[in-house]
Amino acid sequence: MLRVNPTLTRTWSAILFDLDGTITDSAPAITNSLARTFALLGRPIPSDTELMKYVGPPLLAAFVEYAGMTPDEALEAIAVYRADYQGPASLDTAVYPGVAGLLERIHEAGIPLGLATSKPEHTAIAILEHFELAQYFTVMVGATENETRSNKADIVEEALLRFGAAGVDTSAVVMVGDRVYDAEGANANGVPTILVEWGYGSPEEAALATAVVHSTDQLAKLLLG
Repeated sequence: MLRVNPTLTRTWSAILFDLDGTITDSAPAITNSLARTFALLGRPIPSDTELMKYVGPPLLAAFVEYAGMTPDEALEAIAVYRADYQGPASLDTAVYPGVAGLLERIHEAGIPLGLATSKPEHTAIAILEHFELAQYFTVMVGATENETRSNKADIVEEALLRFGAAGVDTSAVVMVGDRVYDAEGANANGVPTILVEWGYGSPEEAALATAVVHSTDQLAKLLLG
């Protein structure tokens, strides 16, 4: 169902997109790699339902909250996970139907696009390049390898800074994502959020969103008018 705050601006100076659950259906690849990570660490492998909780939030916080790890243990787990989830493993994903065409239309309309993802930046860029989508983005921002930038608010802030450095007007930016973390990170930077229902979020997570859409056609109307 389409839900829109009537104050939502329809003319955007720039648009930010999340990656996992918004552009790509990457959950199978992520959860498979997480299962191998827990096995390599000698820990019980969580159920599929539990593993899905890790898709979206910063991994450092996820390992601490869901697996009860200490921060040091979580950093070790992240290192093991990233060693497993790279190259072919990270590319075992798919672009959601209609999303590639929408990104192309936004680019052709002259609206600067930015990526703001909790996935490591180099991995996110490699995925967009693999699917020939990187060409549509002015800036691509992800988490740092050392986790100094992993919180979504910090990632959105960095994306806005890079937009500014590239001469992009940031007076009317919108974030497109699928989880509450996207809305929280955007809201912390004064950016409204459109949540997509085809991702990994739940209805309860939409409370902070300015709009919720269930199709790329609905999303296109809010982004392009």
